[in-house]
Amino acid sequence: MSQDRFTTIATPLHGLVVLERRSLADERGFFERMFCAETFAQWGLSTPLAQINQSFTKSKAVVRGMHFQFPPHAETKVVSCLGGEVFDVAVDIRRGSSTYLQWHGEVLSADNHRSMIIPQGFAHGFQTLSESCSLLYLHTAPYVKEAESGLHALDPSLNIAWPMPVRELSARDAAWPYLTNEFQGLVL
Repeated sequence: MSQDRFTTIATPLHGLVVLERRSLADERGFFERMFCAETFAQWGLSTPLAQINQSFTKSKAVVRGMHFQFPPHAETKVVSCLGGEVFDVAVDIRRGSSTYLQWHGEVLSADNHRSMIIPQGFAHGFQTLSESCSLLYLHTAPYVKEAESGLHALDPSLNIAWPMPVRELSARDAAWPYLTNEFQGLVL
């Protein structure tokens, strides 16, 4: 089994896993495994990958997110930073979860070789901590525009402690409403 290629780091949110990829390095550089279906199945990636996406953000202190898809299009994501450094955040939006509306953030960077496995029922976003950030996303479900939604990244009821003052949100992300009692979370 290839578990020796990854170290698991515990988070306080059930199902949210941080992985540190173990590199094989020599004077030429390094090689590391980004994904292994056999190993990742134990962390909720038991369905085939449906999409692999990349994002690039030019500027520091930009926030992207907090995105999710409604069931039946809910997805598990594996997020890795291949260039630069980001503060990656997941918010538990699973109805009935003991950590409902709690968030957890991790620094992901090209240097620390960490990934976050974000299960179904979590909203996801990040803030760039450096210029020129490139993220790689593995998704278990395809993007479906009609199922897309999000939480406002600056919603005081979430109280996400972004490391820097937020410099920019996209028009779409700035338009996500703040939470009200009408939002009851996702039933998976």
